[in-house]
Amino acid sequence: MPFSADGARTLLSWAGELRVFAELGALAPALPALLGAPRGDGHAVLVLPGMLTGDEATFVIRRYLDELGYTTHPWNQGHNWGPSRALHAALRERLRELSARYGRRVSLVGWSLGGIYARELAREYPQLVRQVVTLGSPFGAENGPDGYDGGEKAARRRIAPPVPCTAIYSKSDGVVSWQDCREIEGPQAENIEVTATHLGMGVNPMVLWAIADRLAQSESNWTPFDRTGWHGVVYG
Repeated sequence: MPFSADGARTLLSWAGELRVFAELGALAPALPALLGAPRGDGHAVLVLPGMLTGDEATFVIRRYLDELGYTTHPWNQGHNWGPSRALHAALRERLRELSARYGRRVSLVGWSLGGIYARELAREYPQLVRQVVTLGSPFGAENGPDGYDGGEKAARRRIAPPVPCTAIYSKSDGVVSWQDCREIEGPQAENIEVTATHLGMGVNPMVLWAIADRLAQSESNWTPFDRTGWHGVVYG
């Protein structure tokens, strides 16, 4: 289960996470529409899971993106027990290996703590990363798990890496503070608000469509999320 940014959430907030079952139920009926999302160009996408979860948690995201023409990859690091030097080294190697294998930049999709990892990888290796999409990732929190503490590190985390970054967040998130999951908007940094639980972001149809839309952006001509038409009704 992904960590809480402030360490204490109300019982009501946690109870709201039970809506994840409704999100799961909505996935199958939404599949025909989801498969009409913009197609991918075959580039590699590395998907990083949240705290205490592993590649099984990101299976739906990866399977969906594969159907749209991307080449997705799990992180292959077992369960996410939090940051460590060994994990950082393994993720660096994973990114370098995928970039070298395909001869192209790799997009990173990170859920909760996985999104913090993704942003830090992009900060260190911007030449290898095409873009970053985070799902309920509290990179703006003052405190986090060991290795991502406050002070100067927290201030640095709030600044987006020098690649296109999209933060997908929900005001009904019952695990982390949604305010901590937002980018400081800029020419390559944006926020997309969805109606979702934290635990359901990996299966929520609104989230999946937004991920697909963002990954379909041209590598050489990234543009912000278009809120005209039905996007403006569904997304914040």
